[in-house]
Amino acid sequence: MRTLADFYPDGILGASRSGVVTILNAQGAALLGVDSEEALGLPLTDVLRLLDQDGRTWLDVNRPFDSVSIVRGVPEQSWLNASGDEVLTTARLVREEPLGPVSGIAVGLRSGRGRARLDRERSDLVATVAHELRSPLTGVKGFVQALLNRWDKLTDDQRKLMLTTVNADADRLARLIAELLDVARIDTGRLQLYPRESSAEVLVRRVVDSIEAGTAREITLEVEPDLPEVFADPDKFTQVVTNLVENAVRHGQGEVSVGLASSDSLDGVRITVDDQGDGIPVELRRRVFTKFWTTGDSGGSGLGMYIVGGLARAHGGWVTIDDAPGGGARVMVDWPREDLRLD
Repeated sequence: MRTLADFYPDGILGASRSGVVTILNAQGAALLGVDSEEALGLPLTDVLRLLDQDGRTWLDVNRPFDSVSIVRGVPEQSWLNASGDEVLTTARLVREEPLGPVSGIAVGLRSGRGRARLDRERSDLVATVAHELRSPLTGVKGFVQALLNRWDKLTDDQRKLMLTTVNADADRLARLIAELLDVARIDTGRLQLYPRESSAEVLVRRVVDSIEAGTAREITLEVEPDLPEVFADPDKFTQVVTNLVENAVRHGQGEVSVGLASSDSLDGVRITVDDQGDGIPVELRRRVFTKFWTTGDSGGSGLGMYIVGGLARAHGGWVTIDDAPGGGARVMVDWPREDLRLD
């Protein structure tokens, strides 16, 4: 039993009704600052030496052996060990009969460092989102205030320019909010897909024509003959291709090349987007798919590639990055022709 418990990633402590420690694995002993062998048979008060901010012990606060008959456990709590490190605990009360007296307790212990790291990541996320939202919102606020205060002094051309800028900033806010919602849905597994057999050529050609109409950069499209259809939510597929082509236009120079061919990795289609920029170093290619990863001064929310990876995986496909033949970066998306969605 002890050997198996030592393989468990969290700490485990067990005690009998008499308050004597009956089991303590290595992880639990490390968190409590005791020797796992020497702790066996000792009073629980000598081993479970965890304190709250007021100096009260775990046993004084929870009093597990005096719990009313309907209580089955103790929810997660934060405590400090002898070294001042945070320890998170949960407990299960063992009863031989459903409403009988407590015959023993099982306490789970784990380090609070993981939660602290998550808290820092959440704080970083909130700060980044706030920064991304504040920039266009400041522009909207400034121009609206100028229009309100100086409407009669502005020419029609000046008013039109300000309103055009406000409209562009509002579109930027809407896109960012939509991307954040997509990220949340991907993270929580609540992404709704409505896939069907679709023509990759038709969908990609629409994206290329739309983006090419709004940029001076040349975008070429090469399509392999007899290309199979893909099994995809057309809107999500279009979103993936749009993000890839817009990234190539934003980060590269010269021509952007888009290719469609049969996939060698799965039964489906490979979408290839090449730019003529500086490329992406091998050591950074995994980071490209993390949230808010950006490089250079070309802007963007840093969510596009994270969403690309998430949408591709949700359909049963995947994304890889390589070097483009003429320099720059090559991004490849392998998309299945059958339903390979994750359950």
